[in-house]
Amino acid sequence: MAVVANKRSVMTLYSDPSSIHCHRVRFVLAEKNVTVDIVDADPLDLPEDVVEMNPYGTLPTILDRDLTLYDSRIIMEYLDERFPHPPLLPVDPVNRAASRLYLHRVDTDWYSKVETILKGGKGAAAARKELRESLITTVPVFKAMDFFMSESFSVVDASIAPLLWRLPMLGIELSPAAAKDVDNYANRLFEREAFQQSLTEEEREMRP
Repeated sequence: MAVVANKRSVMTLYSDPSSIHCHRVRFVLAEKNVTVDIVDADPLDLPEDVVEMNPYGTLPTILDRDLTLYDSRIIMEYLDERFPHPPLLPVDPVNRAASRLYLHRVDTDWYSKVETILKGGKGAAAARKELRESLITTVPVFKAMDFFMSESFSVVDASIAPLLWRLPMLGIELSPAAAKDVDNYANRLFEREAFQQSLTEEEREMRP
């Protein structure tokens, strides 16, 4: 899979085609309209470049000339600074810090639950319940503005969209009232051209 865009740079992204962390990086790359070679990689059989350049052996891993980055949040912030248009983080320090806190909460409160659900076992049911309840609690935020705590699309939305896309696969059903508001927000993200470009075949099969 490759995101085809302008010729400002040539990067290589090693990406697990079913990983939520890799998905949000692909979404940001597409929003930024960056030329990038995306190499689908198996986390259990990593490419040699990832083994050599990433001491943690994790995906996503991105190579940009002599630079190697391997944490999805760090990668997204790097891309926003490297390619400033369109901006996906606020310019002013206060709102920028607030966005970073939102990202931290998405990772801590939601992404961690996704990982627990995917592992299965005794903790999956509790994680599914906690994630469902947390999303329902957040409905007023989804309703308040077109995007998450913002009038414009940001890296926070780029992180939430892959999560919402995976809800059916994770076995999470919301109450009708909550589902309507969450779906309205989700569809604004899913309908973006960049989101559609970011999807792998594996991800397209996650929804009926």
